[in-house]
Formats: sequence, C-alpha cells, structure tokens
Amino acid sequence: MVANQPEGETLREIAARYGRSETTVRNQWARHAEWPAPAGKRGRFYVYDPAEVNRVVAEHFARPAVELEPSRLYSAAEIAAAAGISAATIRAERSRGNWPEPDGQRGDANVWLGATATRTLEGRQRYRRRGGAGK
Repeated sequence: MVANQPEGETLREIAARYGRSETTVRNQWARHAEWPAPAGKRGRFYVYDPAEVNRVVAEHFARPAVELEPSRLYSAAEIAAAAGISAATIRAERSRGNWPEPDGQRGDANVWLGATATRTLEGRQRYRRRGGAGK
C-alpha cells in the first residue's frame, strides 16, 4: 500500500467480499444509520474499516441460516416463512432461473424437498459466510 493511504475497503471491495452488487452496498447498506464512517480515502474512493463493516452486516443484513428437514416437502410459503423472505421472492427467483423447479405438487401448490430449498437458500447466503469475522 502507498504511504499515507488509510487501510480499509472501498464499497466495491466490500460488495465483492460479500458477493453483493456494488449498487446494493452503496444504496442500501451504506445508507443505514449504523454504517461506519469512512476511515479515509484511497484515491477518490472512501474506505471503511472491515471489522466495523462486518459488525453492521452481521447485525443488520446477514440472512439467518435456514434449517429444513431434508426429506420433507415444503411449499413456497413455508420456505419463505422459515427463510424470512416472501413467497413472491421465490416466484421471482424461479422466473429468473435462480430457483429450482419444484420437486412435486401438493394440491395446486408447488413443493420442494427441504434439501433442495436449503441448498438453494445457501446459495443466496454465501456473502454471509465469506464475510464473517476474521476473514
């Protein structure tokens, strides 16, 4: 690092570390009341203390791990309730090809095995695990 430049991460680097878009970090996370103040600037970009960023993300933006019974079938509403998202999010993810086809039907409702849903939700949570303390 060049002398007199503060250590820290830019919003772009934070977004990459958490697997999120820079737009999400800039327009949602960095506008949160508890987002840390910049530690300085690197060139024209503000830099932030990674430990402080980790704390705010863990407290306000990290999605909780979801534990579903692997062999049980769950509806979108049941998965959504367990994951803290909406069933509409699951439908939107499915229409974009980011959610798997159902493992079956229960009446008119699509259902997924807990193992399928858990695997898919873990893919949406990668930024939480990579952004843990000490990483």
